[in-house]
Order: sequence, then C-alpha cells, then structure tokens
Amino acid sequence: MPRYWLFKSEPDCYSIDHLMAEPSGKGHWDGVRNYTARNFMRDQMKIGDKGFFYHSSCEIPGIVGTVEVVTESYPDHTQFDPNLEEFDAKATPEMPRWFMVDLKATRKYASVIPLSVLRETPGLEDMLVTKRGNRLSITPVTEKQFRIIEKIAS
Repeated sequence: MPRYWLFKSEPDCYSIDHLMAEPSGKGHWDGVRNYTARNFMRDQMKIGDKGFFYHSSCEIPGIVGTVEVVTESYPDHTQFDPNLEEFDAKATPEMPRWFMVDLKATRKYASVIPLSVLRETPGLEDMLVTKRGNRLSITPVTEKQFRIIEKIAS
C-alpha cells in the first residue's frame, strides 16, 4: 500500500515544469538538508508512493500537481561536491549523511490549489503544510487528505 507525501520546492529553483522536462522522465529530489525530511526519504519512502508537488515562496503558494516515487533512497551526490552549496564536509561516500529519491510527475493541475484553499478545506486541518511555521520540504499526507485534494483538482 503506497504512502503519500507532499514535496515542497521554490519554483525558481525546481518546479513541476522542470520535473516534467527531465529527459529521463524523472528527477532527483536532492539537496535536502533537514534530518526529518531526510529520514522520511531514507526510512519510509518506497517505490510507488504518491505525492503532491507544492510550489513555495512564490506569488501563489500551493499544490500544482502529483508525483510518484520511482526509486528507493540513495546517497545524495550533492553532499560530496565542494563546488555546490549543498556540500557537506562531514559526509563521505562510505558514510553519507544525506539521501534522495527520484520522482516522476504524474499530473500537472490546470491551476494551483492555493495554500489558502487547503487551510479552508474540511478534512485538511491536520495537514502539516497548513500549519504556520512548517518549513519541511517533505511532509507525510494521509490517504484521506490525498483523496480530498485530488477531488479539489478534478
């Protein structure tokens, strides 16, 4: 049985359009440097899990489409590159600290489902993205919440 997730990204950095344009049809969810989000990927995500793609820090933050997890977690290559902002001097290939999964876009919504709508929708009150101060780039979503949002998007 799949689990459900919300993947949050700033669209100037990596948007659902970037993911959909990937030549391989899938993209790395790399650069995560929060232990809770890392642990979700490393310890709980499985191939076939479903998720929402959420655009944050933009004019209208909200859910813009759906994705599917297409790989198990594996070491995030950006932690080893000293030329990247995501470099982690304490990480080694033998003892990686950061992990990533690959995603493929399964649907881009015709319009954004704004955060304001999520906050006002019955059944989504406990969704982490609706809570003030939540800054995690990956959060779990219940199957019920997933179904409610899919209905809104229809």
